[in-house]
Amino acid sequence: MTEPLRADLESIPTYVPGAARPDALKLSSNEVPYGPLPGVPEAIAEAATRTHRYPDLAVAELRETLAGRLGVESARIATGTGSVALIGHLMAAIGSPGSEVVYSWRSFEAYPIAATVAGVRSVQVPNTPDHRHDIAAMAKAVGPDTRAVVVCSPNNPTGPVVTADELDELYDAVDDSVLIVIDEAYREFVTDPDSPDAIERYGDRPNTVVFRTFSKAWGLAGLRVGYMVAAPEVAEAVRKCTIPFAVNVVAQYAALAALRAEREMRRRVGLVVAERERVLEAARRIVPDVPDSQANFIWLPFGADSRPFAEHCEGRGILVRPFADGVRVTLGKPEDNDAMLSSLRSFSRTNES
Repeated sequence: MTEPLRADLESIPTYVPGAARPDALKLSSNEVPYGPLPGVPEAIAEAATRTHRYPDLAVAELRETLAGRLGVESARIATGTGSVALIGHLMAAIGSPGSEVVYSWRSFEAYPIAATVAGVRSVQVPNTPDHRHDIAAMAKAVGPDTRAVVVCSPNNPTGPVVTADELDELYDAVDDSVLIVIDEAYREFVTDPDSPDAIERYGDRPNTVVFRTFSKAWGLAGLRVGYMVAAPEVAEAVRKCTIPFAVNVVAQYAALAALRAEREMRRRVGLVVAERERVLEAARRIVPDVPDSQANFIWLPFGADSRPFAEHCEGRGILVRPFADGVRVTLGKPEDNDAMLSSLRSFSRTNES
């Protein structure tokens, strides 16, 4: 009897979420630490009275609202259960026998999972020594079977952005038949003037796809709603690959309420950015090669010491996110960050002795 399951799924790495423990300080999942935005709990309560009804399949009000804010047609917007789901849907839309996708590595760990599930071969291009995308190498990795190049800016989990000059270089080097996918999940935290708003700068190009999410700066990580901006035919293809009614009624109501609280969102982002600069400066006194970050987290390039540092933090009641080659630490409130920095100092002293 033929096995019904695909054998290649055994090779897919399991997505590892940030650790959670009720009694611990959680700096492992890139969440914002300030709770829901004003008006969001009330919108959720109102939506709760409608949970016996299906949500709007087209997510029309949210798409129209986003279209107005972004200056694009609503036909160019697709929504999903976080931008991570849309990444998977896009991979399904471009997946065909022999197709490839190029992306930097290390980058968002969902990329290889989504590609493999969709039957797309991953072409991973190593980051530069300073933990940034190597755009020139990524352009050279594009071949006749490449369907998309994914750029994560700011890069999760390392933090740096891709500049406008680098993206211009990529667009010049890649044929228009190849999608250039720019994952801007952390766009709201970016202050570097060399990092472009991809929708503003490249949105009129037919091969541009931009992902954004309500999970980070907008504080809706628990409700899973994200969106994508692309050419109408690309957005329509992705909508065909989504599960019907994927963005539930509570998420739709909450996202609209969050958009109405943009001023407060910006204020909170300002607090995170101020902490980011302070924590980066302090961390570099202990680990000199900590890269710049334009997101709401920093990257500690510990290599083989990544797991021991995470265990050291957990022993002090702090949860961080270890990878094979480094540790990602989400920025929390000032006292949370101080606790992490204290753990970093004590770990460094232990290793030196």
